[in-house]
Amino acid sequence: MEKTRRRILDIVFRSEIEQNDTASGGDAGDRHQTKTGTNGKSNLRESAALATIPLVLVLGNSMLIPILPQMQRELNISQFQSSLTISLFSIAAGIFIPILGYLSDRFSRKAIIIPSLIVYGGAGILAGFGAIWESYWVVISARALQGLGAAGTSPIAMALIGDLYKGGEESRTLGLIEASNGFGKVVSPIIGSLLALLIWYAAFFAFPVFCGLSLLAVIFLIKEPKRKEEPKKLNRYLRTIGRIMKQKGRWLITSFFAGSLGLFILFGALFYLSQILEEKPYQIDGVIKGLVLAIPLMGLVATSYTTGAVIKKNGVLMRWLMNIGLVLMTVSLALAIFLYDHIYVLIGLLTMSSIGTGLLLPCLNTMITGSVSRSERGMITSLYSSLRFFGVAFGPPLFSRMMDISDELVFISVSVLSFITLGLVFFLIKPDRRLSEAG
Repeated sequence: MEKTRRRILDIVFRSEIEQNDTASGGDAGDRHQTKTGTNGKSNLRESAALATIPLVLVLGNSMLIPILPQMQRELNISQFQSSLTISLFSIAAGIFIPILGYLSDRFSRKAIIIPSLIVYGGAGILAGFGAIWESYWVVISARALQGLGAAGTSPIAMALIGDLYKGGEESRTLGLIEASNGFGKVVSPIIGSLLALLIWYAAFFAFPVFCGLSLLAVIFLIKEPKRKEEPKKLNRYLRTIGRIMKQKGRWLITSFFAGSLGLFILFGALFYLSQILEEKPYQIDGVIKGLVLAIPLMGLVATSYTTGAVIKKNGVLMRWLMNIGLVLMTVSLALAIFLYDHIYVLIGLLTMSSIGTGLLLPCLNTMITGSVSRSERGMITSLYSSLRFFGVAFGPPLFSRMMDISDELVFISVSVLSFITLGLVFFLIKPDRRLSEAG
């Protein structure tokens, strides 16, 4: 009896779609019928359309990483200045994500995603012209504007998935989103390197093409469920968020930190690898460098998708996978302290760390998305995504500063951070054996 009453994490997978079906009985009921499998092709198209959003988002940073050394030479800027083209994009996104998350809760998800994709693509054109004019300041200003557009893409898509799906289908689709994010990271260094064969800034002009394709998919393939409840006013909304953080803040804040750290290490390590590959004795650049950068990310892609597919509502499995993932990250990064000058071994260790990240992130996504009702989901997932962006933002410049001191310092720092996060996740995130689902 005592065991059945015990509740470690108050994570509830709610389905407002199902509630609305009962209340309205009409179109919503038809929609629920579609979701439960009578129209698998429609469901597949919708999932594919959703997957294009994080794919476009990740191109915003990963596609530029291979060209940063060439940008330094062409614009006569320092390594730190080139890293700011990644950081300013991510900082701007991190600042605006919570604002757009609230607006998506108040209005609709697609009303935010669609104009955000337009801003994202348009700012890419501006950055390209800044490169043609050899104006570093135009480039980084356009990148900040792109960050504003990015704020309304993948984070809002996570909330939309929570609106559309429930239970195992939700975790599977969130795993697909994380895998799409990872797939984008795999192919984008290769795409960036191929585009650089034309001219080094061609990647900037590729953004509107990818954004346009995603825009069409969102408009025509995603049918957002209608809202039955009135949106909350800002002061009441903020009080609700405050209550959620008071009740669940211990594990939510730990989850936010863990997700941010995973991407801080990922993008910092990619920046580190991109820089050393062009130096002696390796002197690897162009498409070959893009392929090398893709190797660690392939581990992330495969692991993220598999994790999302198998976890469903199994809280025990989620806890095991999160802790195993952080152990892999800690051990591989600690070994890199001593083996960083063996390039093949280093690539293997960074791949192991990426696999650990692939075990961690889908579990965090599922728990965070399922922790609140639909009316607050946009803000909570946006706070999480905001901190993830800050992790991306500070990875390259901090790795750059540490590289100036010593390579050992790079891996000592990130292995210690991974170990601390492992302790926090082990002691503070303890989901129930089976996460409950309410109607």
